Amino acid sequence: MKRLKRLAAIAMVTAIAVTSAPYAAEATQTTKQQLDEAEKNKKETEQKIEEDNKSLDDLNKKQSSLRKELNGLNSDLEEISAHLDDLYEQITQKEAEIAQTQQELAEAREREKVQYEAMMKRIRFMYEDSETLYMEIIFQAKSFSQLITLSDYVDHLASYDKMKFEEYQQYRIEVEDLEARLQSENVELNVLREEAEEEKANVVTVINKTSAKVSEYGKQIDEYEALLEEEQALLAKQQADVEALRKQYEEELRLSRLSANSVWRDISEVSFDDGDRYLLANLIYCEAGGEPYDGQVAVGSVVINRVLSPVFPSTVSGVIYQKFQFSPAGSGRLAYALSVNKATASCYRAADEAMSGYSNVGNCVFFRTPIEGLSGTQIGHHIFY
Repeated sequence: MKRLKRLAAIAMVTAIAVTSAPYAAEATQTTKQQLDEAEKNKKETEQKIEEDNKSLDDLNKKQSSLRKELNGLNSDLEEISAHLDDLYEQITQKEAEIAQTQQELAEAREREKVQYEAMMKRIRFMYEDSETLYMEIIFQAKSFSQLITLSDYVDHLASYDKMKFEEYQQYRIEVEDLEARLQSENVELNVLREEAEEEKANVVTVINKTSAKVSEYGKQIDEYEALLEEEQALLAKQQADVEALRKQYEEELRLSRLSANSVWRDISEVSFDDGDRYLLANLIYCEAGGEPYDGQVAVGSVVINRVLSPVFPSTVSGVIYQKFQFSPAGSGRLAYALSVNKATASCYRAADEAMSGYSNVGNCVFFRTPIEGLSGTQIGHHIFY
């Protein structure tokens, strides 16, 4: 995550600033600059925290909105599922009705067939053997009224057969109509079922996508919360660093003012050790090797001013190796310069001039690259105060 990389980069810059902060006389990494940089980093972290909090709020709102949408979709799915269950029940019932109707239709067709065959047999009998039948009726009749009665009976029998056949035909037609209607209704129900199943599948798809989005937002929320936790920890550290640097800067200014107001020793009171010239020349090289000669003398003057001031150690080596003062002494640059004698002739000449008691920066005991708000004597790329 890019933001995490940026956070790590800020932490690295802050760590570097804190590591180099104690070296008060460092020519390129000054306490004030480190303080400004630390405050800038702290503001950037505060801004990132504010931005990430907004992003987190947006994610929470989106997730909340999606959860509401998901609840609505789940409700829709329940309704569709209930509707589908109802349609399945109706289809099952309709299929049972169709099966029952088909059975009744088969029975009606069978009754119609039986009635039709019986009627046709009687009709064939009456028409094919009608003379014999009527002769039997005439001879069997004992009276004219009985003859009329028997004749009517035959006619009624024929009429009854015709009526029953027509009834069976009508019933069959009605059953066929009912079957057709049930089949049509069943087709309609199946169409509705297919539509409902398709709608259900669509809703399930939307639910799955929405759930995936909710899950994704949840992951992003977790990441932002973890990031904010790291940023808050970084901010707390940066705040502590800023306070430490501010105190150190204030302490430097205090020491500078205290040194200026103190009673200094005279250069004649200082006893230099044999290696002091070599040590001072190489320190000048490390701090001002690329500066003009006046700048090199000024650096040597700061060291000797500290030797003369009661606020600092009273020896050249004591001043140069005082903890957290000159960064080359703490970083190993001075040790390397001493091992190969990197000091140039101008560095040695500047050391000699400073050790003679000459100072081109007055009583200044600190130096750094120029920064806004700091007054002093500027020589080359350094300001002395």
